[in-house]
Amino acid sequence: MIKNRLQALRLEMEKTGVQAYIIPTSDFHETEYVASYFACRKYMSGFTGSAGVLVVLMDKAALWTDGRYFIQAASELENSTIELMKMGQEGTPSIEEYILDNLSQGSVVGFDGRTINTNDARRYQNAFATKEISLEPNYDLVGRIWTDRPSLPNSKTFHYDVKYAGKEMDVKLNEVREEMKKVYATSHIITKIDQIAWLFNLRAFDIPHFPVALAYALVEENQATLYIDNSRLDEESRTLFNTYGVIVKAYDEIYEDVKSLQGNILVDPSNVNSRIFFSLKGNIIEGRDPIISLKAQKNDVELASTRLAHIKDGVAVTKFMYWLDQNVKTGNVSEMSAEAKLQEFRASQEGYIEDSFSTISAYKEHAAMMHYSSNENTNVTLREEGMLLVDSGGQYYEGTTDITRTFVLGPITEEEKYWFTLSMRSHIRLAKANWLYGCRGLNLDILARGPLWDQNMDYQCGTGHGVGHLSSVHEAPNGFRWRIVPERNDSAVLEYGMIQSDEPGVYVEGKFGIRHENELIVKKGVKNYYGQFMHFEVLTFVPFDKKGIDTSLMTKDEIEWLNDYHKEVFEKISPFMNEDEKVWLKDVCSPLV
Repeated sequence: MIKNRLQALRLEMEKTGVQAYIIPTSDFHETEYVASYFACRKYMSGFTGSAGVLVVLMDKAALWTDGRYFIQAASELENSTIELMKMGQEGTPSIEEYILDNLSQGSVVGFDGRTINTNDARRYQNAFATKEISLEPNYDLVGRIWTDRPSLPNSKTFHYDVKYAGKEMDVKLNEVREEMKKVYATSHIITKIDQIAWLFNLRAFDIPHFPVALAYALVEENQATLYIDNSRLDEESRTLFNTYGVIVKAYDEIYEDVKSLQGNILVDPSNVNSRIFFSLKGNIIEGRDPIISLKAQKNDVELASTRLAHIKDGVAVTKFMYWLDQNVKTGNVSEMSAEAKLQEFRASQEGYIEDSFSTISAYKEHAAMMHYSSNENTNVTLREEGMLLVDSGGQYYEGTTDITRTFVLGPITEEEKYWFTLSMRSHIRLAKANWLYGCRGLNLDILARGPLWDQNMDYQCGTGHGVGHLSSVHEAPNGFRWRIVPERNDSAVLEYGMIQSDEPGVYVEGKFGIRHENELIVKKGVKNYYGQFMHFEVLTFVPFDKKGIDTSLMTKDEIEWLNDYHKEVFEKISPFMNEDEKVWLKDVCSPLV
């Protein structure tokens, strides 16, 4: 099937005079998880991961993805004729190097400019100029051959109430305009849909797990325009748009409107797609979209709200943990049935909307694939041995959650227990961090990796990411990573109110995977002669499985942290448990000695 699709695409490339065609994962808005309409890379390659770029030449093809997906991609690309390119690994060429090595002078590289951001398009442009290779950014060639392509999503919107959002849209519009004034911008183009959702307090169901609507926006000095199908809008949003002077235009009209923009136009080239950028005629001011920081620093209403969401989520996951403990022995629990049961517990919580991403329910060696997804072909029955890694989250009206627990289902090897404990130490060390304001995740990442690096072990991903508020479970600009990865945009200074995940782990191919994840809020601590100290407040309250821990490998303060954490878990979660669950919870939260 994939081979036939590649052949059909190459026929279209030949018709249009294109010698290479680039297919990214993204939609028109630089969205991490895309609606099915935009799943061109998946359609053309068979690779189902959330990150990757496919390059198709007339005689070969290659797919680039990161360390989260190396094992999965190798399996899914088998027999496809597509070569796997492991990003960040020694000897792996960049996309530009690959194309330059394989195309002759004067060749043409095509792509759909709506799906490639300005920075990436210019990077290609600059690299290819050395060989006089030109770009054609207006070809949706996959659309020509994808005969049963899904339609664009068109879900009904809903207004996100200020009791959860904390600020009305007029306040947010004024905040954005104040930021525009600082760089003398008279207009600002916004294409990221989570930023638009935040700005207009607008939510929808266009993308599974990501409750937002496909839209563009233009903020000017005296007006704002939202580009979305007007028939999709709920009445409350319509009324508020009229009240606050927000004009509504058709989704695609932005492509014509931006051509006539005058004055100083603020554009974030890492977000705005290249077709929009290259059509601008006014004076362009390039800079990071101010909404990124405004949105990341949660206000006090959002923080109070998300604390409640995490209690609800803690109840759901803890009940699941008890259910798993009681039912694995029956031999009737599989990866997929466990996943379904967890979703059932979440759905029973008031205010639950949907999961915040596709749950990872990975038993034994499956967990070595960081983003494994169980299906009918890979689903296995859980037994009273080994470990089950479950990474999951929920979207509640009160906020967005993300949690990973690794459950010990029975006897595990000494190797497994060793790495379970060391990755637990990694998690605790980062959670306990106290630092001077001005640090970035880059400065703190060593706290988590240290216990593993000491043993020449690592994990090929970041240690944590920002989390949105009824928005994307992965949110810029904050994160934990040992080096700067520009396209990730997650190396910002850690500011009060940002929410971070803390999720170190160990993954041994063919054997096991371990991850321990909580969410944290960045808080202010002591301020003195040396400056403002900062620390984290833990948001997530679910027991860690003590059966995987060897206390002889832990320091006294790490054991104390875990005991204090479990004490707080019991205090916060036990009121929502039945009597049997409460007895069990008291035991699993009892102190380590």
